[in-house]
Amino acid sequence: MAKVRVVSSAPSAPNESDLAASGSARLPLEGLKVVEFTHMVMGPTCGMVLADLGAEVLKVEPIGGDRTRSLLGAGAGFFPMFNRNKRSIRIDLQQPAGREVARRLCLAADVVAENFKPGSMARLGLDHATLSQTHPRLIYASLKGFLPGPYEHRTALDEVVQMMGGLAYMTGRPGDPLRAGTSVNDIMGGMFGAIAVLGALVQRGITGHGMEVQSALFENNVFLVGQHMLQYAITGRPAAPMPARDNPWAVYDVFTVAGGEQIFLAAVSDAQWSVFCDVLGLADLKADPDLGTNNERVKRRPTLLATLRERLAGCSAADLALRFERAGLPYAPIRRPEELYDDPHLAATGGLADIVLTDGPRAGQTVKTTLFPFTLAGHRPSVRLDPPQAGEHTDAALTAVGYAQSEIDELKAQAAVA
Repeated sequence: MAKVRVVSSAPSAPNESDLAASGSARLPLEGLKVVEFTHMVMGPTCGMVLADLGAEVLKVEPIGGDRTRSLLGAGAGFFPMFNRNKRSIRIDLQQPAGREVARRLCLAADVVAENFKPGSMARLGLDHATLSQTHPRLIYASLKGFLPGPYEHRTALDEVVQMMGGLAYMTGRPGDPLRAGTSVNDIMGGMFGAIAVLGALVQRGITGHGMEVQSALFENNVFLVGQHMLQYAITGRPAAPMPARDNPWAVYDVFTVAGGEQIFLAAVSDAQWSVFCDVLGLADLKADPDLGTNNERVKRRPTLLATLRERLAGCSAADLALRFERAGLPYAPIRRPEELYDDPHLAATGGLADIVLTDGPRAGQTVKTTLFPFTLAGHRPSVRLDPPQAGEHTDAALTAVGYAQSEIDELKAQAAVA
């Protein structure tokens, strides 16, 4: 069984001082029941937002378990990353008895979330139109590749929408489109879906009625590049890919220094340029009237950067970081993801939490995972439930919606649930 972390409840309407006094105070969505028919990243992210905020999220998996559990390579972290604080039930939705189980679970829920192809849930009788006839308070979140329109039946992936939505063009060098280094659309699409659910919950509190909300990968990607679209609308000039962009700041780049180490350094105002020169002993550049304003420095950026690269080549990254830290200038070491496990800020602020792995060669081992980047009354919503084993909560979930143990045993004998 996966290890469970029990969070004790504070009195029913805790005030801010109650919340600040204890990390075990009630979470804002405690008591909300969510059933999710999701896989991969986008749908599970939506469910994880709600789960981290306290909702009781039940993940419906196929009889063989969510295939995301067994992904290799870059997908190896998907399931444990996006499925904490959830419970799991396995249902064969191709069997009438399995569909009836799913229907009863949905009718007992506040929120249903799904990220299957358009029409899939309708064929199962588990779409919003069908369920809302019996359950008008239901909030139904559909997480898709595209919102309804000409593209809605296309198969979408994060990489697909990055390519067609301008993000890969903006990330790579000219002529070399490159996807962003993480599942930005899947993750943010799920987060926007959760935001829509939260809005629908507020509306339901006013009207008493639920609604269907939708979020989509392509539209999320277009939102991300919207600033570049507006840049064109305002200037009449297409935005260049980020590596070749017209940079609005002269000093805003990665520098290779002693030992081949790299560090990002920036000075984005005239005041910062003055401090930058003082910190690095660049009195001649500070005094140069042709470099007196940011716009003048931008005009001379190639020459200025060549000069700075030459002068900084013998400096150590650690020494530059110390100088910039003391002066309050923007800088950043160039780190790999695995190095963040040793980040002192994450350690001090509780940005990482333990989970027990349920699948793969390290099943049963405890590792660190990242938490959402917000606090509630000073506390990070953390891990209450480890990622579930496939079907770990089947019996409890069915009992909660009125099935007797004999009925559960019969469903298992039919392989309608597991």
